[in-house]
Amino acid sequence: MRKKSVSTFAFTMIATVLMWIKTYVVYKTSFNIKIENFTQEIILFINPLSFLLLVFGIGLFLKEKNRNRYIIGASMAITFILLANMIFYRFFTDFLTIPVLFQTSNMGDLGSSITELFQPVDLLMLVDIIILMWLSRKPYFRKQASEARTTAKVRTAYYLLVAAVFFFNLGLAETERPQLLTRSFDREMLVKNISVYNFHIYDGIIQSKTTAQRALADSNSLTDIENYVNANRKEPAGDLFGIAKNRNVIVVTLESLQSFVMNEELNGQEITPFLNQLARESYNFENFYHQTGQGKTADSEFLVDNSLYPLSRGAVFFTNANNEFMATPEVLKEEGYYSAVFHANNKSFWNRDIMYQAFAYDRFFDIRDYDVNPENSVGWGLKDIEFFEQTVEHLKNVPQPFYTRMITLTNHFPFELGEEDKMIEEFDSNSRTLNRYFPTVRYLDESIKVLFEKLKEEGLYDNSMILLYGDHYGISENHNGAMSQFLGKEITPFESTQLQRVPFMIHIPGVTDNNPRNIEEVAGQIDMKPTLMHLLGIDTREHLQFGHDLFAEKRLPFAVLRDGSFITDELIYTGGACFVKESGEPAEEGSCEPYIEKAKQELDYSDKIVNGDLLRFYHEQLDGLDQAEEIQTGKK
Repeated sequence: MRKKSVSTFAFTMIATVLMWIKTYVVYKTSFNIKIENFTQEIILFINPLSFLLLVFGIGLFLKEKNRNRYIIGASMAITFILLANMIFYRFFTDFLTIPVLFQTSNMGDLGSSITELFQPVDLLMLVDIIILMWLSRKPYFRKQASEARTTAKVRTAYYLLVAAVFFFNLGLAETERPQLLTRSFDREMLVKNISVYNFHIYDGIIQSKTTAQRALADSNSLTDIENYVNANRKEPAGDLFGIAKNRNVIVVTLESLQSFVMNEELNGQEITPFLNQLARESYNFENFYHQTGQGKTADSEFLVDNSLYPLSRGAVFFTNANNEFMATPEVLKEEGYYSAVFHANNKSFWNRDIMYQAFAYDRFFDIRDYDVNPENSVGWGLKDIEFFEQTVEHLKNVPQPFYTRMITLTNHFPFELGEEDKMIEEFDSNSRTLNRYFPTVRYLDESIKVLFEKLKEEGLYDNSMILLYGDHYGISENHNGAMSQFLGKEITPFESTQLQRVPFMIHIPGVTDNNPRNIEEVAGQIDMKPTLMHLLGIDTREHLQFGHDLFAEKRLPFAVLRDGSFITDELIYTGGACFVKESGEPAEEGSCEPYIEKAKQELDYSDKIVNGDLLRFYHEQLDGLDQAEEIQTGKK
């Protein structure tokens, strides 16, 4: 009997060990998982084991002839999960979540990026499956198929082993990271401690809880959030309130543009000559951070129009498109503004066609409104210079005053550009991605120059306010070696956080060119909406938002990133460590403590608003107040 049991388990154990080794190799070669001590290395090594034993152990319940087939099929499925995470991580430096998997409508547009990210060495991921298929044809393992069914006692012992391995792993993880499953915003921390596979199970549970939050939410859920927002509200700057009243508003999304290229040269040439000059004629924010999560550009759009944080998993554009919002277009509609988005991409990409309706945009000019052909396209689609030339032609016919957003495409991974459009040479490093980034950034800069020229030619410049901002990083942490070469310094966690700075400037013709300002205080994308509203002279005291007017005198310079990191004028907190912002040196113990809870609270409150669709109750409250005021006014 003992011999039969050994035979029965042989194929299962071989499959488990092969997948275990493969997973650990992927951890070490494809993911940038930070290991700080030997215990963490042990945890990383053992964390896939309980899941693999569990999944492959299901074969013990199957009829003998199907057992080997099941194990090979399970190996294929697990390999696919691992490979998908590898490819996703190469660009986003993040792990897949269930909401991201639901974004399948984006896949058609991701073709060039996925092709770029897939590498021939990835075919080695199939080696263990080929070995299993070969072993399954060997006489010893064919004989295994005729063995007696595994007994209940053996299966019980097996799953007690699985449980023991899991709880041993979890116990070690809790000693290294207390409250791991309840306080972590960091997917890397979860993968490091419980495995990429158990992370996906955890993610599924969180997704179920998120779905339940909306069903269980009521108006009482808003009370604490309203109290927090009201307590932190700041009065707008009196000297600038309404300075751009009734002007047209043009918001330009600078795709993947990070601040490290500003005022820098490559081979003796300025990388962003026009933007450098424009910054000197505008309200320019030097320490402005993107705050996006997995949704990247879509997250930045959500931040800019709503002054709420994006979700830590997936994108609000997909997960909560049916919510009630109080977005900028809806607010400005009451002030007589027409609103539109210009983006030469498929209308369904990032679910934009649905989401823009939820934000109350009047019109979405998508790829069908542009003349797009192979000659004027590269990478993800219409080149930015062509895009702006055609967009201004559309803009001439848009009712005024208008609120418009323009989303660029050319400076998008994998940063492709024809030789005829290159105005600066590539960088010389071992990262093809970083090397190609500089020519596409230079092209983006030139396209903004064209936009301004066209606006002036068509008489749309003088009565407009133009906001330009970088939506998210373009160069991920996977290219830190090459970035270190370009910047001439090591990319530490502190420096990596500083690299999340993106350009943000507000240009008001006749105002900022005569009296420009360079603002050094820390800010983030969440502050764009209230700043815009106050410049337009719109009272936001009834708006439920987490951002602040960037010109308000008593504003706390504070930017929270989606992973729980934060930046103040004096401190940077990231990866559980606190640094002095000016020097990058470790800060005194306890320096960051007052802000850690504030950062977590803001993210939690924002998540509750989104996941619970709480603004539906807030709208009801405002409608009730308006009705009461009308009745009271009528009585008077």
